[in-house]
Amino acid sequence: MLFFGSALSTTSYVLAKSVIQRFDSSFRERSQKTVLSAPSWKEVQNPRTRIHFSTSKVRCRCHCLLKSGDYTDFYASKEHASHLGLMMRGPGNELPPNYLHLPIGYHGRASSIVVSGTQIRRPWGQVQPVESGVPHFRPTERLDFELEVGAIIGQDSVLGERVRIDCSRDYIFGYVLVNDWSARDVQRWEYQPLGPFNSKNFGTSISPWVVLQEALEPFRVPAPRQDPPVLEYLNQNLNRSNFDLNLNVYLNGKEISRCNFRGMYWTFEQMIAHHTSTGCNLRCGDLIASGTVSGKEPGTYGSLIELCWGGKDPLVLPDGSRRVFLEDHDEVVLRGHAGSGLQRVGFGVCSGQILPAIG
Repeated sequence: MLFFGSALSTTSYVLAKSVIQRFDSSFRERSQKTVLSAPSWKEVQNPRTRIHFSTSKVRCRCHCLLKSGDYTDFYASKEHASHLGLMMRGPGNELPPNYLHLPIGYHGRASSIVVSGTQIRRPWGQVQPVESGVPHFRPTERLDFELEVGAIIGQDSVLGERVRIDCSRDYIFGYVLVNDWSARDVQRWEYQPLGPFNSKNFGTSISPWVVLQEALEPFRVPAPRQDPPVLEYLNQNLNRSNFDLNLNVYLNGKEISRCNFRGMYWTFEQMIAHHTSTGCNLRCGDLIASGTVSGKEPGTYGSLIELCWGGKDPLVLPDGSRRVFLEDHDEVVLRGHAGSGLQRVGFGVCSGQILPAIG
């Protein structure tokens, strides 16, 4: 990204640091006024200005843009929830009883959020092998990725006060790609009754660029109809929308999934309204993740456990090797964009390579 003229003086005090330490709601307002201003855009067209202020990308190093104090991961894709429910609970019990009534979420581990390109160490965990039924402590054998989109919170909310559904969009600064790395064998053993813990706390990758909410406004599309109707505090009436985002997953260079964000059952606005419904306060820099984005058809699933259907249908890579879960040195790359041509808005990449477990 290039900043010119007034945009340079406005944003340089934060962009010169490896982490945005003065990230607040006023930064969002200044970013809108400068990056999207007509004078700055005219300066971009000047070849001499571009050369003067451009930096070769080979000299650039991606940093984690901010240190999130809190991270909440939701379960907003009805398709993903149905697929996992079918595998774990069988036909007729795909969705938990509360799924259609509230956006399910859990509190993730903010300390292990890392920027794209950071390597991920295979974790150890307690698992219960199906064969013996006796718990073991060992490196996970079912390491997985999850294709997600995350919202970065851009202003604090007040402790003890809920954010109403018609105001919740104002709390979002922008969006990133998220890979919620998951140890499925650990998850299966630990998740009842309180949900994921060690199976998801060892690493969460995010893309290095935060795409401003304003940049994605032209790509809003109607969200799926919700049936049964939700309670009033979650009711957006006719304003329910998602973004038309094309999302791709690559494993060792091969595209293995292609899906779209528009079909998510729960919206970010509903997630925020529900999250704060108790009076829980949001803080600037918090990460709210959508949960795995999956479509209805094979090839549109956002995790290996779905793509390989729990290990029953292995993927075949170009070198002839087969995968049901991630192996050491595998690299997963997530990409996403909205629009096309001159109207294309990209998220960059969200990548991570698996390192062997430490004994």
